[in-house]
Amino acid sequence: MAVVATLQVGTLSALLYKPVDRVTRSTLVLHDLLKHTPCSHHDHPLLQDALCISQSFLSSINEEITPRRQPAAARKGENRQLVKDSYVVELVEGARKLRHIFLFTDMLLCAKLKKQTAGKTPQYDSKWYIPLSDLTFQAGEESDTPPIPQVPDEEIDSMKAKISHIRAELQREKGTSKGVKAMERMKKKLSEQESLLLLSCPNMPLRIHNRNGKSYMFLISSDYERTDWKDIIREQQKKCFKSVSLSSLELQMLTSSCVKMQNIHHIPLTVNREDSESPGLYGSLNVIVHSASGLKQSLNLYCALEVDSFGYFTNKAKTRVYRYTTEPNWNEEFEIELEGSQFLRLLCYEKSYNRNKLNKEDGESTDRIMAKGQIKLDPQTLQGKDWQRTVIAMNGIEVKISVKFTSRELSPKRRSSPKETGVFGVRISAVTKRERSKVPYIVRQCLEEIERRGLEEVGIYRVSGVATDIQTLKAAFDANNTDVSVMMGEMDVNAIAGTLKLYFRELPEPLFTDELYSNFAGGIALSDSVAKESCMLNLLLSLPEPNLLTFLFLLDHLKRVAEKESINKMSLHNLATVFGPTLLRPSEKDSKIPTNPTQPISMGDSWSLEVMAQVQVLLYFLQLETIPTPDSKRQSILFSTEV
Repeated sequence: MAVVATLQVGTLSALLYKPVDRVTRSTLVLHDLLKHTPCSHHDHPLLQDALCISQSFLSSINEEITPRRQPAAARKGENRQLVKDSYVVELVEGARKLRHIFLFTDMLLCAKLKKQTAGKTPQYDSKWYIPLSDLTFQAGEESDTPPIPQVPDEEIDSMKAKISHIRAELQREKGTSKGVKAMERMKKKLSEQESLLLLSCPNMPLRIHNRNGKSYMFLISSDYERTDWKDIIREQQKKCFKSVSLSSLELQMLTSSCVKMQNIHHIPLTVNREDSESPGLYGSLNVIVHSASGLKQSLNLYCALEVDSFGYFTNKAKTRVYRYTTEPNWNEEFEIELEGSQFLRLLCYEKSYNRNKLNKEDGESTDRIMAKGQIKLDPQTLQGKDWQRTVIAMNGIEVKISVKFTSRELSPKRRSSPKETGVFGVRISAVTKRERSKVPYIVRQCLEEIERRGLEEVGIYRVSGVATDIQTLKAAFDANNTDVSVMMGEMDVNAIAGTLKLYFRELPEPLFTDELYSNFAGGIALSDSVAKESCMLNLLLSLPEPNLLTFLFLLDHLKRVAEKESINKMSLHNLATVFGPTLLRPSEKDSKIPTNPTQPISMGDSWSLEVMAQVQVLLYFLQLETIPTPDSKRQSILFSTEV
């Protein structure tokens, strides 16, 4: 009975916090909206009224719950208020630690959430604090910069695969006779894996220094979030002129009060989401970045796009730099893959061309963020609709964009082209026969151009190319345009990479063929390394000759790209992630992906598991030191009939 009572208390406590959580989230959104809405806009007074109502409600709640909040938070006569809080990763002596940081009106507090016992109030352990008057983002001359330990991509993918598997299991067990305890065990496993992923993924440094010489480093997943923290700290520093020093008792009282004052009550895991909340979107999002207005001076401006997946944000695309203008008109289209995504973020940067000068604060990019904003990807608004135009207003700058979402079950399928003379959508054997070549001309041309000027391009193959440029090249190759090589020389290298990916994606049958797809998926799952190598090489050399020679040609190129990883940031694993689904994704009739739109989580996670297998197959061949050529097939002892 005691255990049941404890669980009920914990559940009741969580339920009581949910309305407050929702109002708090709304208040944060209102803050952002007001920040980016001009005072002259007709919505500005309405937003102010809504914010006042929300803040009044939260203040009354805090007064009722914590009548002694002020004495705990500050000395008499002081007015310390919580401005912002968030869960972040701190780098401590080379190890990643999950922290909850609290920005107050006069100080920044870093705390650790203690392990919770069911039904008990969460507790924090204070790690350090810095008065805002002593906080700086610029390191002292003697300050050293510790290296950031990178978690291997293979481990990250393994975590994602486990998360997808557990999510799929939970989805299947909902509504069955399985006991509550069994479901709770699965949720606990999911929470552990998601927490590990959130701890492992962020790699963008946010360095904070105390004027007395002590330095700290947080790892953030996106430039948007990092800039947000810097901006709000700097804004608060303008109002704070007095230093503060807390005794151990005062620090303990302040840390204890954080439990009731915090805005973020849970680590941002999907397991903590309410059932009524959207699981996010799975599919592709086409985004056209049209233009920007409101600039007060001419700048070299470009935009970057970020989306969230598995609880953290990553950069997905960027426009070209529009040189020295107050009204840039990019009109560039990008296709972004979504995996449980809920938000699209846009950042406007001023490009710096001084490569010898590093940013004093983070030691990396000198490009300056001029404005940033985000829109929520609402499934109800985006599902089954055409292009939707919207304006993102931020810091007086307005950026016009259009978005169109295509769910995975409605995404374009592999199909044959009705034109026999083209190359896109035409069987690779037909193209090589017509051209009297072993490798299609389009593959050779694209790879040669990328090797000529794209091997050192940061994010080559990962960063999206402009959709209109890709379509222009596609039409030129399909028409057998003799000037295509000249056109490629004038195109952005990411557009050429995008054209190559599109060619493989639109093949009527994948390069690894529909017939052998399940065999490759089974072979990569073998645990015995000798049996796996024999099986995988046997299967590879069973491909039709045009497919095999084209793959080997591409494989050599991808290895050369990875040799420049220190410059282009594209490891073998990153390349496998990009090309695995492109080369292996089977035709619709052979796909194992469910198409039931009423189960978005299950559909998304099943897709994720299948994609992971496709990535692993390509990665296996990329990591093999040597692959026997077709001519040596009969001589190799690896190619016996026994597997």
